[in-house]
Amino acid sequence: MNLLPSGICFYLSVAVCWLTCEVDASWWYMGSLGSQVMCDNIPGLVNEQRQLCRQHPQVMQAIGAGMRDWVSECQHQFQNHRWNCDPAARDHNLFGRLLLRSSREAAFVYAVSSAGVVSALARACSSGQLDSCSCDPTKKGSSRDAQGSFDWGGCSDHVEHAVRFSQAFVDAKERAERDARALMNLHNNRAGRKAVKRFMTLECKCHGVSGSCSLRTCWLALADFRLTGDHLRRRYNGAVQVAVNQYGAGFTAAHAHFKRPSKNDLVYFEDSPDYCIRNYESGSLGTGGRVCNRTSRGVDSCEVMCCGRGYDTSRVSRTTKCECKFHWCCAVHCQDCHLQVDLHTCKGQT
Repeated sequence: MNLLPSGICFYLSVAVCWLTCEVDASWWYMGSLGSQVMCDNIPGLVNEQRQLCRQHPQVMQAIGAGMRDWVSECQHQFQNHRWNCDPAARDHNLFGRLLLRSSREAAFVYAVSSAGVVSALARACSSGQLDSCSCDPTKKGSSRDAQGSFDWGGCSDHVEHAVRFSQAFVDAKERAERDARALMNLHNNRAGRKAVKRFMTLECKCHGVSGSCSLRTCWLALADFRLTGDHLRRRYNGAVQVAVNQYGAGFTAAHAHFKRPSKNDLVYFEDSPDYCIRNYESGSLGTGGRVCNRTSRGVDSCEVMCCGRGYDTSRVSRTTKCECKFHWCCAVHCQDCHLQVDLHTCKGQT
C-alpha cells in the first residue's frame, strides 16, 4: 500500500471507501483526517470515535500514517502463505468479506492493527509530532537495572499514553456492541497492545572517563515493529479456538483438550475458509496466479501453494547487480547483469 507524499492529505487510497461490513474496523479507512466533515461522514464510527476524531486531528493523521507499517508487517508475515494478507479494497472494505468470519486470520489482523496504532502514536509523541503528548513524563529521577543504577534521560517513548488512546478510540465500537464478535475483537486488540509493550527496550548512554560507564543515562524505546509482528505471528500459530462462556463475558476453550486462553493469546471462533479456491462468500481470493517455489518443501512450495492444481512455468528476465568492485574511497561500483529465470505460478480453478 503506497503512501502519498508527505504533507498531502489522505495517506491511504482506501480512505475514501465507505464501510459496509459491520464487523470491520471503520477507523482503518481513515488516513489523514483533520476536518469535522470527514469525521462526520465516515460510516461505521460510533459517537465516541467521532468525538475523538474531531478533537484530535493530529492523532488521526498519525494513525493513518501508521497504517502503512502494520499492513506491511501483516503482508511480510504471510507473504509465502495461501492467505497473504492482501489489503486491496474489495466490497468497499479493506479486506473484503474475509473478516466477516471470526477466524484466526481476523484475530491476527485486529491484533496487528491495534499494535500498529500504539506503535505509531508512541513514536509520534516522542518525535514531537503531536501537541497532546511528548516524551514519557514518568521516566525521571534515578532507577536500577541488572547492570546497576542509572538516571532517566533522553526521551522515553510514551507507550502508556498510546495504549490509553488506542483503548479509547480503537475499542470504542466493540465496547458499545458487546456481542460475541466484539468480545473476540477486544481480546485480540488488547493482545496486540500488550505485544508492543512486551518489546520495549532500555537504551543507555555511558558517561565517564574513557567510556567507563560509571554513569549512565537511559530511556525506554520501542523496538522495531518486526519483533511485534514476529510475536503475533507465533500467537497466530498457537491461536485458541474459543466459545463464549455461560455469562457472556469471557471465553472457554471450544474443545476439552484445548488450553484456556491467556490475555496474550489470540482467540477465534470459526475455522478458516479454504484459501485454495476463490470464493466470494468467504472472501478468499484463491491461490491462482500466485508465485510458488518449485524446489521448496515448505508452505511456499508449488505443491502446497497450488493446492494440487499444478503450476505454470514461464521464462522471465531479471536484472541484478554483479561484478561489484570497491573503489577507494568510498564507493562500490557494480554492473547490471541480466538473467533468465523460471517463474512458477499456480494454475487457477478449472
